[in-house]
Amino acid sequence: MRRRARPRRRLVDGTLPPGSGDAPGKRPRRSRSRRARAGRAALEADYTRLWLASAVSNAGDGVFVVALPLVAATLTRSPGRVAAVLFAGRLPWLLLALVSGALVDRWDRRRVMCVVDALRCAGVGTVAAAVATGVATIPLLMASAFLLGVGETLFDNAAQSLVAVVVGRDPERLQRANGRLQGSEIVANQFAGPPAGGFLFTVGHAVPFLADAASFAVSSALIARVRTAPRTPVATEATRRLRTEIGDGLRWLWRHRLLRTLGLMVGAMNLVFTAGESVLVLFAQDVLGVGPVGFGMLSLGGAAGGVLASLLGGRVVRRLGAGPTLLGAATAIALAQIAVGLVSEAWAVGILFGVVGFTTVTWNVLTVSLRQSIVPEHLLGRVNSVYRLLAWGTMPVGAGVGGLLATWFGLRGPFLVGGACLLLLPLAAAGVVSSDAVAAAGAVSDPHA
Repeated sequence: MRRRARPRRRLVDGTLPPGSGDAPGKRPRRSRSRRARAGRAALEADYTRLWLASAVSNAGDGVFVVALPLVAATLTRSPGRVAAVLFAGRLPWLLLALVSGALVDRWDRRRVMCVVDALRCAGVGTVAAAVATGVATIPLLMASAFLLGVGETLFDNAAQSLVAVVVGRDPERLQRANGRLQGSEIVANQFAGPPAGGFLFTVGHAVPFLADAASFAVSSALIARVRTAPRTPVATEATRRLRTEIGDGLRWLWRHRLLRTLGLMVGAMNLVFTAGESVLVLFAQDVLGVGPVGFGMLSLGGAAGGVLASLLGGRVVRRLGAGPTLLGAATAIALAQIAVGLVSEAWAVGILFGVVGFTTVTWNVLTVSLRQSIVPEHLLGRVNSVYRLLAWGTMPVGAGVGGLLATWFGLRGPFLVGGACLLLLPLAAAGVVSSDAVAAAGAVSDPHA
């Protein structure tokens, strides 16, 4: 007679006891483990594609940011007109940052980045054609810079939100991922790009723009291969007014005292930095006495400081604490700007730019990771856009102020006046920005806190 199988004893929670020898029950666990490893490998591959796209695109940007003012300087020696080109490129962050953030939260962020880089490839290619045929003018450069800036508002808001989706929202993982992105951005944007841009400009004025267009094409192709599942908007999102969605991001950030203060601080720093950057090409040529290649080489100091920060910035934060690191970064940037306005040697300016690069990257890794870890995922694009409005919306103002200060007080004026004003910033923010405040913000997990 056939023996009936005895039912296996189960524990109170319904699981089989250890050593039950349930071979069929083990295979699903191994299958789940394989699926988990495959999922982690896919996410790592997606992050690698994002990282490579960022590196390639930033190398092209490094070429572009040197070539554009060099072309402008061949068309005019007026500080105000040269500064106007940078003003136009930064203006979209003041006008469109909030709208871009809301649109990024509505759309597939990967697709946004892919399409925008394809369009930027076409736009920079048009600039190259205008320069090559000798029809480039200051208004044309301003219009091109403005349109590229519009694309930048969409791309950057989408990119910061997509990193949090690919990497996850653990603060330590985000800091490592953002540190790698910042390190590659600095190497490409400041080490490789600007010297190459200065050299390519001597080969042919249109050549740097062709190189930048190619970098956008490669970046778009890499992002198109990111396999992260597109986000699914909530059911009510399609029917909500864009103004209401923007208001959600505004209210969330403005109610967060620490993030609001950090946004205002970085806005002040960017205003001062852009005031100097707007006339840097004339400062380099007329005060430091360097040519196109030397102008491109000036960024190497900042790049070296940034790479060092990507390696050691985490140790600095652990040693000093988040609050003192952020306040110290603002102070160091102010003092470095003043010192740039006092020296006349290119090597000294390079060293001072290294100080700015170190403090800027340390600041960015800390604050970007903080936002990505505490802002609700469905609000990331909008909150990032509000933060960017505070941080980058001051840049066109800085470019205009830099042109005026250089006209009134000479090419040293933007560095000296801006740095002196910036020294007041850490004193004003000391009561809000502290290590305890950063720790408390990171500990809050309630999306509506």
